[in-house]
Amino acid sequence: MGYKNLRQAVNDLEHHGQLIRINRAVDPDLLAGAIQRRVYQHQGPALLFTNLTGCRFPAVANLFGTLERTRFLFRDTLRRIDTLVKLKLDPKHLLRSPASLLSAPHGAFHLLPRKVGNGPILTGQTTLGALPQIKSWPDDGGAFVTLPQVYSESAEKPGLRHSNLGMYRVQISGNDYEPDREAGLHYQLHRGIGVHQREAMDKGLPFKVNVFVGGPPSLTVAAVMPLPEGMPELSFAGLLGGQRLAMVQPEGLLPMPAEADFVICGTVDPDRLKPEGPFGDHLGYYSLAHDFPVLKVERVYHRPDAIWPFTTVGRPPQEDTSFGAFIHELTGALIPDVLPGVKAVHAVDAAGVHPLLLAIGSERYTPFQMTDQPQELLTQACAILGQGQLSLAKYLLIAADNDHPALDIHDIPAFFRHLLERIDWRRDLHFHTSTTIDTLDYSGHGLNQGSKVVMAAAGEKRRSLPVEIPEDIDLPDGFTAPRLAASGILLVSGPPCAPANDQGDADLLRFCGYYDSGHPINNFPLTIVVDDSDFCSAALNNWLWVTFTRSNPASDIYGIAAWQRNKHWGCDGSLVIDARSKPHHAPPLIDDPHTEQQVDELGAPGGPLHGII
Repeated sequence: MGYKNLRQAVNDLEHHGQLIRINRAVDPDLLAGAIQRRVYQHQGPALLFTNLTGCRFPAVANLFGTLERTRFLFRDTLRRIDTLVKLKLDPKHLLRSPASLLSAPHGAFHLLPRKVGNGPILTGQTTLGALPQIKSWPDDGGAFVTLPQVYSESAEKPGLRHSNLGMYRVQISGNDYEPDREAGLHYQLHRGIGVHQREAMDKGLPFKVNVFVGGPPSLTVAAVMPLPEGMPELSFAGLLGGQRLAMVQPEGLLPMPAEADFVICGTVDPDRLKPEGPFGDHLGYYSLAHDFPVLKVERVYHRPDAIWPFTTVGRPPQEDTSFGAFIHELTGALIPDVLPGVKAVHAVDAAGVHPLLLAIGSERYTPFQMTDQPQELLTQACAILGQGQLSLAKYLLIAADNDHPALDIHDIPAFFRHLLERIDWRRDLHFHTSTTIDTLDYSGHGLNQGSKVVMAAAGEKRRSLPVEIPEDIDLPDGFTAPRLAASGILLVSGPPCAPANDQGDADLLRFCGYYDSGHPINNFPLTIVVDDSDFCSAALNNWLWVTFTRSNPASDIYGIAAWQRNKHWGCDGSLVIDARSKPHHAPPLIDDPHTEQQVDELGAPGGPLHGII
């Protein structure tokens, strides 16, 4: 049976040697987050901070720090979920495995939350200022709830059935927020909570929101699950947690989990926005301060043995990487059911998750006429870019499984090699210009504004990829240090980038104009211009991160011998991506040296992290 609350999970992890206590005083301003990141990097245990400076509540971090520990937390329910997923995919599975009938109905019963009259969460009340003031990065605008579960209901159809639970950013101090009375909510209007806000505004009703913190670990996972329309996250939390979720509802407020650790209750004023941020985010840069809704805080509840769960995010991989891997394990088999013809989709964590998607599809349109031109792949690409959070992708690279049925979508070098051996830059690039991208991505031409490109490859191998750089490679002035990123991918250091303009960067245009389509540099089908080719070539994750977080397809893709015909852009030579830092980009996250020194000291002999970091 799963955990009823967070305290049970913490005790169980400690009992099994997967959690350690840090009893020394730890400052929640930078140090706690830096400790969590360092321990995560070493795939270390969960951490229970019992003595956060200026706070009476303990805090737990790195709870989901490894995929193995995440599986361990839900070890009693994974088989049931797998059974229900197979039921969705193939009802005949039950006929082939009659024993699974014993667990499927019981698991489905846990989908139904139950209302109770009272619960531990109503035992105590506190203030925002008394909560752990976790600040993760030096330039963050204040303290944030980093594992929030933001709950809202439909004004059209109130109740749990049409509720939404999402992990939307919550700032509880700093900036211009009134201490103890206001919190910032960072969410996009196309998310579930945004739909609920619009319904409340249309009806002239106050838009009430609850922010759950802690509770059974299944709630945290449910808040980030890409669930199908019509399935409340609270239901999935019960399924994953192995028991019906108990919900309590004080008069005049929204429901809340009876076993939550903290609940912040308030009302959003749709006409009142305040700057939220900056915040060190999952792309590896700061998301800057922008106006977002304000939560007018009415009450802050806590249970008597409350524990504050937190994480930090930054350049991947971080703890949220485990979320992505775990979610893929739970839902990956449903991809062909949701997206017909699509075999697999991989949001590349090292590239910031949303900027780069790899996909494997199928070509079935012309069985009587052999062709190497992507056709059905393009239909599938459109479906992928129209699906939930996948719609935030900037680069979608899709290949046909017909050409290589054994291709592993998680073997990134192999996938790029397969695609670059087959793609035709004259035909296989498909742009979506002036569209929306992730609000946290500053590579575009405005907040939430940018572009997308689909690169589709099908057919026989058309080229062999070079695996070394010729000694006599010829580069234009200002371009230096050619390096190999992977087979067929050339990295070149370029001059500092000038401010953006609609006509293209002069240095990149000069680079592409230096060559014709017959030049040997075109043996490399992909060239990436970066600030530091040595850094990018040092590791696969380096060039993935730089390339796809620092480029906006419509403005930063160039080509040798490029042309445009009938609104279609292509090139006869190498494709060139400008992945240099641009003046309009957000600053990257940099660790504070003094804080890192303090973490080092905790790892020295006699320190609580000795042998761990």
